[in-house]
Amino acid sequence: MTAPMLRRMLAPVHPDGWKFIAAAAVATLILFILWAPLGWIGLIATLWMAYFFRDPWRVTRTRPGSTDSGLIVSPADGIVVALAPAPPPPELDMGAEPVPRIGIFLNLFDVHVARAPVGGRLAARRYTKGRFVNASLDKASEHNERLAIRMVTDDGPDIAFVLIAGLVARRIVCQAYEGQRLAAGERIGLIRFGSRVDVYCPPPYVPLVISGQRMVAGETVLADRLASEPPRQGFAH
Repeated sequence: MTAPMLRRMLAPVHPDGWKFIAAAAVATLILFILWAPLGWIGLIATLWMAYFFRDPWRVTRTRPGSTDSGLIVSPADGIVVALAPAPPPPELDMGAEPVPRIGIFLNLFDVHVARAPVGGRLAARRYTKGRFVNASLDKASEHNERLAIRMVTDDGPDIAFVLIAGLVARRIVCQAYEGQRLAAGERIGLIRFGSRVDVYCPPPYVPLVISGQRMVAGETVLADRLASEPPRQGFAH
C-alpha cells in the first residue's frame, strides 16, 4: 500500500466528531450485549461516523514570490451544482450587484471540514436561521439556515462565501472569528452532514470550474484574479 493511499485512509478525525464517535461506540457496546446482530449494525454506524468526521491533510496552491496568490480555492469538498451570477448575501453589506456564484454540494460521503477560500481578514460573519431544504437546489442559498462570511484580501476585492445547512445537516460549526487573519486553505469549521457552500467571485476574478466538477477543499482553484482566459465553458452569464 502506497504512502498517499495510507494517508487518505488514516486521515485524522475532526475534534468536533469525537463525541459522536464515542456515543456511537457506547451504543454499539450496549447493542452487542442485547443482541449481537444489532451490535454489528452499530459497529458499522460507528465506523461510518469516524469516516464522516475525517479531516485529511491538504496542500493549498500559491504563487511563488507573492503574498497574494490571486486565487480562490474551494472551501469544501463536493460537486459544483450551480454556476450563475447572484447578488452577495445582503447581511454582508457588499452591494446588490450580481457577481459569479459557485455552488458546491456536499453529500454524506464528502469531507465536511470547511476551509478559507482566500487569505486575508475575516471582516464579518452573519448567522441566519432558516429552513432545511435539499442543499443541491439553488433556493437553499436563500431559504436555508446559513453562515455568511466576508473576507478582506490584501490586494483584491472582498470575497463572500456561505456555509449552508442541508436536508440532513442541522448544525454549522465555525471557530473563526471577526478580525481573525486566515491563510488560504486554513480550516475554519465544519458542517455536520449533507450541505452546501456558495462562493461569490467578484471581478476581476475569473471562474475556472464547470458544473459537475469535483472539488477538493483547500486545493481546487475556483477562480483566478490574474487569469487572462475567459470563464470556463458552461458558466451562465
